[in-house]
Amino acid sequence: MTDSLTTLPDRDITTHLCEQVSHAFSRHTPLRIVGGDTRAFYGRPVNAAPLHLAEHRGIVHYDPVELVITARAGTPLEELEAVLDDNHQMLGFEPPRFGPQGTIGGAVATGLAGPRRPWAGAIRDFVLGTRVITQHGKPLRFGGEVMKNVAGYDMSRLMTGAQGTLGVLADVSLKVLPKPPAHHSLRLTLPLDEALARLAELGRRPLPITAAAWHDGELLLRLEGGNSSVAATRRELGGEPLDADFWTTLRDLRHDFFTLAPGQALWRLSLPSNTPPLALDDSHSQVLYDWAGCQRFLKTTLDGDTLRHACQAVGGHATCYTLAAQGGSDTPFTPLNPVVEKYHRRLKEQLDTRNIFNPGRLYAAL
Repeated sequence: MTDSLTTLPDRDITTHLCEQVSHAFSRHTPLRIVGGDTRAFYGRPVNAAPLHLAEHRGIVHYDPVELVITARAGTPLEELEAVLDDNHQMLGFEPPRFGPQGTIGGAVATGLAGPRRPWAGAIRDFVLGTRVITQHGKPLRFGGEVMKNVAGYDMSRLMTGAQGTLGVLADVSLKVLPKPPAHHSLRLTLPLDEALARLAELGRRPLPITAAAWHDGELLLRLEGGNSSVAATRRELGGEPLDADFWTTLRDLRHDFFTLAPGQALWRLSLPSNTPPLALDDSHSQVLYDWAGCQRFLKTTLDGDTLRHACQAVGGHATCYTLAAQGGSDTPFTPLNPVVEKYHRRLKEQLDTRNIFNPGRLYAAL
């Protein structure tokens, strides 16, 4: 195991956090859970007293042989990934950082994953267990550090993507993956329709593709795996070399594409991979395709109702990434149907009876 663990900042402020939550519960005072605050754009603004987790940091346990790591929620992703890199391992879901302050707690709470997600799985597939501070200020552990330990595992999965609306993530245990020995990124000049058809064909074969995007007339691919497999696929596909840093800028939304013009909003469209381009009445819209076409980033001036209707018509949904920055009062997420909303309400009422955890972060009524 790497010696770098001994040099990382380590601080457990669980007791302090529990006291703050208990006080908020007794006073009916809502809390805005804050880690690195790099993901504030994702969700509705929360007007409440901050509960800061950035000081609650450090790696609690790491076993490279068993491929498992447990870290406190405020641990910066950069530090966590550096420790894994020293041991030739990685977080398989490739979480966006959105800046050096981005934390593992924020990554799990938002459930966002990077370009590798369709091939490696979502964050919830890697969460083995969590330690959660409940509304009464009690730290409870759910799950464990092995996949077969399923006690409370579903609760850990519920916390993933809940945006802190069900409790405070204190610690999280994750399965990690070995880094592949070989990698190569390439670009192929292809129009969109040919690129989508090519991706569909490649997807039916056991090729070492771990990222696929299309932008501005180019199909962009990342190959990762064994040396012989990557070399053979590289020879077959050809194309021009692509700087591997492209995937980092895409993951963290730092690519030039994500620079918005006045009046534009950034939307994330989740669609079936074989969906053709949406017929949108906006000649100024620009699209970047990710996840082999399943995730599409759209810069547009169109209103949300129009976009959501177009996505729902083909079995998808749309999320606005710039609503909070623009001070919007509507939800950035697709409105829930009455049946699903009922279950969301019941779950919230059971785990957060006084609505103190990030009230309104997901939807105004939750």
